[in-house]
Amino acid sequence: MIYLRKLAHEEPEEIYQMILEIGAGENGFVNSLRSSDFEEFKQKLKKNDDISNGINLEEGLVPQTIYWFYDHDRPVGYGKLRHKLNEKLLEHGGHIGYVIRPTARNMGYGKQALTELVKQAHLMGIKEILLTCDEANMASRRIIEFNGGVMSELKEGSCKYWIR
Repeated sequence: MIYLRKLAHEEPEEIYQMILEIGAGENGFVNSLRSSDFEEFKQKLKKNDDISNGINLEEGLVPQTIYWFYDHDRPVGYGKLRHKLNEKLLEHGGHIGYVIRPTARNMGYGKQALTELVKQAHLMGIKEILLTCDEANMASRRIIEFNGGVMSELKEGSCKYWIR
């Protein structure tokens, strides 16, 4: 069973090592915390904490909170929960994006992580949650559907799911 922990201004080396393992991202997930060194990573933590609070948002960004997924004391992935959507996110991105580190995949963490992120979204008052994924990403599609997602659109290789 995993639990979520909200991103903080300072994080341990084990989080940075997980970010390095995840790499640039894949299947539509962008690892925006990827950094060339630990100092750059710490700067990105501060920036993402500000984004979570709606501070210094760049054009086109919305507030989003990053949560780490832990299994006991080991970080196994992370997720982004966007507090609201803009036109771009309505087309691709949605409210939630998540990634499981390669060495922790195929262990059921994705299902658990999305379940917990959906709970967080409901606590924020988000009643209808949009998720998008690549049509070919069958693992993500199964996870979304397991969590109550209903596909509303399949367009140009991208699926839109709503969890209500």
